[in-house]
Order: sequence, then structure tokens, then C-alpha cells
Amino acid sequence: MPGLKDVKDKIGSVKKTAQITKAMNMVASAKLRGAQEKMERFRPYAAKFGEAMRDLSGGMESTDLPLMEVREVKTVEIIVVTSDRGLCGSFNANIIKSAEKLRKQYEAAGKTVSFVTVGKKGTQALKKAGKLRVAFNDIMGSFQMFNAREISQSITEAFLSGDSDQVDVVYGKFFSVGVQKPVKEELLPVKPVTAEEGDAKGKAEITGSYIYEPDPNEIMEVLLPLFLNVQLYHAMLEVGASEHAARMTAMDNATNACKDMIKELTQLYNKARQAAVTGELMDIVGGAEALK
Repeated sequence: MPGLKDVKDKIGSVKKTAQITKAMNMVASAKLRGAQEKMERFRPYAAKFGEAMRDLSGGMESTDLPLMEVREVKTVEIIVVTSDRGLCGSFNANIIKSAEKLRKQYEAAGKTVSFVTVGKKGTQALKKAGKLRVAFNDIMGSFQMFNAREISQSITEAFLSGDSDQVDVVYGKFFSVGVQKPVKEELLPVKPVTAEEGDAKGKAEITGSYIYEPDPNEIMEVLLPLFLNVQLYHAMLEVGASEHAARMTAMDNATNACKDMIKELTQLYNKARQAAVTGELMDIVGGAEALK
């Protein structure tokens, strides 16, 4: 049985750890409110942007614009959006696992795969495979639209130059405080979305017709890069909110685990103390008997 001092020191250490995890839980909770509000405000904008793009691109051929050009897929680029910081349970690991699974599927089909990572955790995990083209680190703590624009320009240049034939994005989507799941979306080439596909995704169906000025092709040349910016920024917002929610849950679980450990250690301490007292009493009784 461990000594009293060792058990007492361990109880003190676990109590300090519990204080840290509780503080981190409170910080994550405060940050989650802001991140979730920002994400929920942006969702209607992203949905409305998608409606406009659907109406514009509905009658276009894929060869009308370079970013809509559908060609034989030989190389695929996967954008992996994770957080910069850890201590958020299996959130980042699930995204990375999903990206690796997607890579294996493409490579099994004879395609070449490269990664673009957004967030330090994704970079640390995927650079070992030697397929990392470019990494955007230390931006997930405080990002703006210009960060999404920088990423969008990088993947657009690679697509237009022929270095990639298809671009997917894998990120953690926020469903609720307790549920965040990795999802995969295809970014490039931008495909015309039919009304039926929009309805399947739960988006509002566009009614009526629109008159465009100037020509729809000219409008699309401007809107397509903006659409990619919006899609990437939306993914980053989802990951930002999901990270804080996952960290809040992980720190709450850690605090509860510390409480359970303190309870067990306290019982062990009491047993050790009782054993020590019993030993001392036995020594006293034995000494008294010897003096008789």
C-alpha cells in the first residue's frame, strides 16, 4: 500500500488538474457562444449565395467557365480543415481519419492525391505522409474572410494550371454542442446545382425568373471565386464552433474523471491512514505487554 504522503500529494495534484480542466471548460463555453452565433449568422448568407449560384449556373455548360470545367480526374486535392489547438477530444482525429480514408479510396481508384491543410493539427498529422502541398497554420484562432480568400486562390491556381482535376474539402460540421461530425464536400469543379438537388439538401426552391445584367457568364466569372471564398469561410466557421464545443465536452469529461479519481484516492488515503494508526496501536500494545 502506498504511503500517506504519496497519496496526499497525488490528491493535491489531481485537484489542481481538476481546477485547470474546469477553467478550460468555462473558457471554451464562453468562446463557443461567440463562435456559434457567428456561424449561425453566416449560414443564411451562404444558403442564399448558393441559391443565386444555382439559378445562374442552371443553364450553363461546364465548358463555359474554367472553374466549371469537368475533366478526367487524375489528381485530387483534399483540403483538410482542423483546429490549431488540441485538448478537444477526438474532434481533430476524426477529421484526419476521414481525410485519410478518402485518400485511400482515391488512390485505390488510381488517382494521385495531395493535401492542403488549414489548421496546425491537420498539418502535424498529414505531413508525415509526404503528400502535403501547402499548409495554412495558426489562423484558426482568429480568422477572417481574407484568410479564406488566400486559401481559395491557392487551390484555384492549382486547378486552373492542371495540377489538380478535382478539389474536395473535409471539415468538422457543427450539429450541436454534443455532436460534431466530419463531412466531405466537392469544391472544384463547381457543378451546376439543379432545383431537385437543392430541395434534397433542404434549401428553398427558387420560384420565378430573373433578368441578369450583364451577361450571366460575366457575372459567373466574378461570382465563382467569391463562391469558393464563401464555401471555405463557412467550413472554417463550422470548425471554429465545433472545436470549442468539443473542447468544452472533453474538459467536462476530464473534470468528472478527476472527481472520480479524487474520490478513489481519498478512500485509499483513509485506508492507509487507518492501517498506520492500527500499526501504531499494535506497537503500543506490544510494548505494554512486554513491560509486564
